[in-house]
Amino acid sequence: MLSMLANLLKALNSESEPGQISLAFVFGMLVAFTPMWSFHNLLLLLLVLVLRTNISGFLVGLAFFSLVALLVDPLSIRIGEAVLTNPDWREFFTGLYQSEFWRMTAFNNTLTMGGLILGLVCAPVLYVVSNVLIRQYRERVMEQVNKLKIVQVIKASNFYRMYQSLAG
Repeated sequence: MLSMLANLLKALNSESEPGQISLAFVFGMLVAFTPMWSFHNLLLLLLVLVLRTNISGFLVGLAFFSLVALLVDPLSIRIGEAVLTNPDWREFFTGLYQSEFWRMTAFNNTLTMGGLILGLVCAPVLYVVSNVLIRQYRERVMEQVNKLKIVQVIKASNFYRMYQSLAG
């Protein structure tokens, strides 16, 4: 856990593109809001690797949004149920479910459908907000934080030595 946080701090303090870290948070949220062993989560994991997003950012986002998912799962289930039981869409979903491929995706599950819809709605907001926060952190906060006494104490700890070894 400490090495994952050290890698995230390294990414936040480095010259890497904030968009890569923000995209990692978004992918972590999308995976966390739906059942873990879903077909689309395998595709998202592939995208994380192919697009060279920050793996530590993805894992931290996954851990954080897994906790958030515990709170929003009832909302996700209601959204999924509303979509899947909508009479106007019933024939469409029945046709999809006749295909082996679409059955494998588990989109007939209310939590999967609702979590994916909720995640896709929240994704642009999370991307923009995290991108702005990372840029603001780098411009305004990073230098001031380094001057705090608590940070100087942390820099003397094993955690910071591990962080330095990863940064070097």
